[in-house]
Amino acid sequence: MKSVELINITKKYISKKSITVAVDNASFSVNDREIFGLIGPDGAGKTTIFRILTTLILPDDGTAKIYNLDVVKDWKEIRKILGYMPGQFSLYQDLTVEENLSFFATVFNTTIKENYELVEDIYKQLEPFKNRRAGKLSGGMKQKLALCCALIHKPKILFLDEPTTGVDPVSRKEFWEILKRLKDQGISIVVSTPYMDEATLCDRIALVQTGKILEIETPENIIRKFQKSLFSVRSDKMYALLNDLRSFQKTETCFAFGDSHHVVVEAALDNNELKKYLESIGHTNVIVESIKPSIEDYFMQLTGA
Repeated sequence: MKSVELINITKKYISKKSITVAVDNASFSVNDREIFGLIGPDGAGKTTIFRILTTLILPDDGTAKIYNLDVVKDWKEIRKILGYMPGQFSLYQDLTVEENLSFFATVFNTTIKENYELVEDIYKQLEPFKNRRAGKLSGGMKQKLALCCALIHKPKILFLDEPTTGVDPVSRKEFWEILKRLKDQGISIVVSTPYMDEATLCDRIALVQTGKILEIETPENIIRKFQKSLFSVRSDKMYALLNDLRSFQKTETCFAFGDSHHVVVEAALDNNELKKYLESIGHTNVIVESIKPSIEDYFMQLTGA
């Protein structure tokens, strides 16, 4: 059974001066008990898709279903079976950890005790701070409290909108370990993130850009689709190197990646030839390495951005 079905969804925002297409004829489905990732940069349309699926806004066109319930017609039933963690911390900052959790349990006519086994692993980390106001928690602890509140009514599916943005690397890792355990307990999870490294932690991903779904596949199959020669290139003058690589006639694409540039070149060009060329135009301490592609490399190749 599909936990989510999105069919030709379109959403536009209209003002006096312009029309912005936030979601453009998007379609995808999510399997039951799957971690499905919407991967793309800010402004790609991920949050708008989430708001449609969580019955907060209406689509202009197309249909969307959660466990065969229509997001427009059956919104009351849908809200009983989903948990939603928006991108920005939205709990009551002047309430304590325990008060927030009790409040959300009451909203869904349940109690913390009734569903405690579902949040136990997370809440144990929060328990030392149970009397602290939510607004005074660290970023990682706020994230865990928001997840507890989204889970307290025992939902069938979780929607997590950029849950690790602005969170330290250790908390990010802990959060994804929690998601894997929740999946093992039978919960379907749809998560959005701008972090390409997190895409590999999903069962399947949809690459999203300017409201369009570009590709839907497993992370492994996405990487396999990158068939071109890829080099990591560094030198003493990185900005000049970027410009020179982009103007080189045998370069297909070149993008800055951290402390190096990732360069796709013509198949016949090897790393020694590229290094000699760069040294011939004045670059020093040139390092050219053949590397394996990542999902981000494929995304950049796909969008040309």
